[in-house]
Amino acid sequence: MFQDRIEAGLLLAKQLRKYKNDPGIVLAVPRGGVPVAYVVAKELGFPVELILTKKIGHPNNREYAIGAASLTDFFVILHEDIPLDYIETEVKKIRQRLKEMYGSFISHTTPEKLEGKTVIVIDDGAATGNTLLSTVHVLRKSKPRKIVIAIPVASQSAVDKLSQVADNVVVLLVPHRFYGVGAFYKSFEQVTDEEVQLYLDKLNELKKAG
Repeated sequence: MFQDRIEAGLLLAKQLRKYKNDPGIVLAVPRGGVPVAYVVAKELGFPVELILTKKIGHPNNREYAIGAASLTDFFVILHEDIPLDYIETEVKKIRQRLKEMYGSFISHTTPEKLEGKTVIVIDDGAATGNTLLSTVHVLRKSKPRKIVIAIPVASQSAVDKLSQVADNVVVLLVPHRFYGVGAFYKSFEQVTDEEVQLYLDKLNELKKAG
């Protein structure tokens, strides 16, 4: 069990040191992945950006991801019992929220180019892995040299799934019984937009100082 996302980030950074000399970038899945990514990016000396994807939840269980959407693309694992109009409606809702996040956190910055770089994608955990799976599909279009998924805790099924699409998957804890990501953190409060901005500002200050 991790104390909080910061401790998880410190432990994860130790496992990612081999990429320190690569031309790389850390991409954080908001909002829970941001504190973890902040620590990793700081330790590796990499820039960090938000990756704007959000999961498309199952209509009967919103926590269960059937896919994910970005501002420009989406990826869905088709289910016979889920109508297409539900997916279309959810994608529209998600994109509206992502546009708001883009306006708040990213619009004033120039996005880093991913082509030819080691891209480390970080979240605070993965239950099904479907959100990260679709994230990798979206990222491949930017032609990175390598995509590394780095997460503190994940189910075995998520690890198996992600290992098929990423170049490397780094996971600290793969419990025999998976009760949900939050069960493996002593402190797992929801990360606010204000906290996201704080972490991004801290890294920008370090970047300017460097």
